[in-house]
Amino acid sequence: MLKKIGFGLLIALIAVQFIPTPKNINLTASATANDISKGIPVPDDVNTILKTSCYDCHSNNSIYPWYASIQPVAWWLNDHIEEGKKEINFNEFASYSLRRQYKKQGEIIEQVKEHEMPLSSYTLIHRNAVLSEPKKLALSNWAKVLKDTMQKKYPADSLKKKQ
Repeated sequence: MLKKIGFGLLIALIAVQFIPTPKNINLTASATANDISKGIPVPDDVNTILKTSCYDCHSNNSIYPWYASIQPVAWWLNDHIEEGKKEINFNEFASYSLRRQYKKQGEIIEQVKEHEMPLSSYTLIHRNAVLSEPKKLALSNWAKVLKDTMQKKYPADSLKKKQ
């Protein structure tokens, strides 16, 4: 009985390998037309942090590890990337409304401060994505300066959620 169950599971595992999973790869020039760096000044050190620790899940172009082609891991990774892009997509950031940009700057500060991003499941394998204290400080300070600048430059009602 156990042999039949094991054999059935093996067949199912092999069969799901043939179900395609979409990849988050867009290498066209238009993919970065609305990149955060197009609408907001991003210092080189912060840009490096974003690309190393954030862009795989929060952009239109992920760099996939070798195991990303194995099911069900590919489904799990795709789900993480889709959820990440819904929260914030750095390749689309310049197309966001001022209100959403302002809100996302605050969320960057909070997520970094609370050690919620990058996800521990990501940094477990991508050790270079771990945010050291200096990197967290650089990222938070940059987001805070941008948020403060937006607050001074734009009317409060264009940035705050209407009641």
